[in-house]
Amino acid sequence: MSTIAITGASGMVGQALAKSLEADGHAVRRFVRGKSATTASEIAWDPASGLIEADKLEGVDAVVNLAGENIAGARWNAKVKERIVSSRVDSTRTLCQALAKLERKPSVLVSASATGFYGDRGAERLSEESPAGVGYLPETCVRWEAETRPAWEAGIRVVQLRIGVVLSTAGGALAKMLTPFKLGAGGVLGSGEQYMSWITLTDLVAAIRFAIDNPTLHGAVNAVSPQPVTNAEFTKSLGAALNRPTILPAPAFALRLAMGEMADALLLASTRVEPARLSQAGFNFQHPELKTALAACLG
Repeated sequence: MSTIAITGASGMVGQALAKSLEADGHAVRRFVRGKSATTASEIAWDPASGLIEADKLEGVDAVVNLAGENIAGARWNAKVKERIVSSRVDSTRTLCQALAKLERKPSVLVSASATGFYGDRGAERLSEESPAGVGYLPETCVRWEAETRPAWEAGIRVVQLRIGVVLSTAGGALAKMLTPFKLGAGGVLGSGEQYMSWITLTDLVAAIRFAIDNPTLHGAVNAVSPQPVTNAEFTKSLGAALNRPTILPAPAFALRLAMGEMADALLLASTRVEPARLSQAGFNFQHPELKTALAACLG
């Protein structure tokens, strides 16, 4: 049995990952902010000030870094955007600098990134070899991933997991869509031609665990289903799964009025990402197709 430390353990993905690991008998150490650790399984830290209980990381087998503020939690302005960046960059820097100094280092760090790395690329097929896009989200992801450098320079295997839209009724995009779609108010966003790269929460947890256990994986790894869909396809599939009409489109100008810059980056941008390295390493998706994925989520 292994000991795995998780930052962002209170979030949707972190909670699901911790539950999965503990169900299989592994020990989980959770990072906690804003308070002192109350048990041996908690690690206190304050990324903004660079403070971390590094001694509790000695001898840990693996670390999973999921820390980062919700990018859709508030309308973007300069302050919110800087907070989103710092919540990722500061936490990854603090963590990786601490890991590099340990006497008994973990064998692997799986550190979250996002498919936002690629930016708005239309129908272009994107693999881990594709360069970063242009704009706020790509620049954020580039800075985020760069902060893992001290860990791999110290000999730790680092996997930078570029995560797509996570489908779960427990939170995230799908949970927010359910109410309007159930009321018959769902519809295509903008042109509907923009690609959405997605993954179920179940498959994401499995992919993280696969990255921990598979020594051949390192560097950027796309955590997305092998079948990205357009917004129009997603809308049709979700409406069918809920047995509701999807006839109320949301024009691009209306989304921009309501959400500002965030609309272009999160709803109207097209990112068609493929999980090349996961597939090459032999990872088996439980939910590769959207229809079965939605059925499992809505179950």
